[in-house]
Amino acid sequence: MTQKTLLDIKGSQIGEMNLDDKVFGVEPNINVMHLALKRQLNNARQGSANTKTRSEVSGGGRKPWKQKGTGRARAGSIRSPLFAGGGVSFGPKPRGYEISLPSKARKLALKSALSAKLEAVTIVKDFSELSEVKTKTMVKILSDIKAEGKILIVADLKDEKNKNLVLSARNIASVKLLLPSNLNVKDLIEADSIVITESAVNEITERLVK
Repeated sequence: MTQKTLLDIKGSQIGEMNLDDKVFGVEPNINVMHLALKRQLNNARQGSANTKTRSEVSGGGRKPWKQKGTGRARAGSIRSPLFAGGGVSFGPKPRGYEISLPSKARKLALKSALSAKLEAVTIVKDFSELSEVKTKTMVKILSDIKAEGKILIVADLKDEKNKNLVLSARNIASVKLLLPSNLNVKDLIEADSIVITESAVNEITERLVK
């Protein structure tokens, strides 16, 4: 078991928390992390780019000039890709970029990312002491727990104990909030500081150990 200090939102140590080495102490698998990141970025692509072929462009039903005798190249339609306003050859069509990855591989990628970023993880009991909705107070809390740079906060945002967290942190550009169930490799890798509540750690562990 790996131990991490458990803090309150004032930055004071209130105990120790044991972290399961099966989740927070694995040897990071860079290849699987790369595949998970690639999958996440690809699945976020819309794939909605669309062009019209010559058969889809309106007009062009009449032969623009006779076949022979004009000295010009023969042409059957002004909607050919050779003409301005014509169709597009081999242009993009709506398509899906989705990549599938087995659930075991996705779990391994998350465990690898958590283990690789363990030094950046700060565990907080909860945000129940945040009694008011105030950005200035939230900034002080982040300073007290020494969360700097790009900050990822993982917490049960629907829990009554964290009810003021979302409203207090939403105007801080460097902060991103996530539910434990939405934890992903991209946000873990990009974060400089990762703040996780005690209940979120337990939920993540329970999900990834299975």
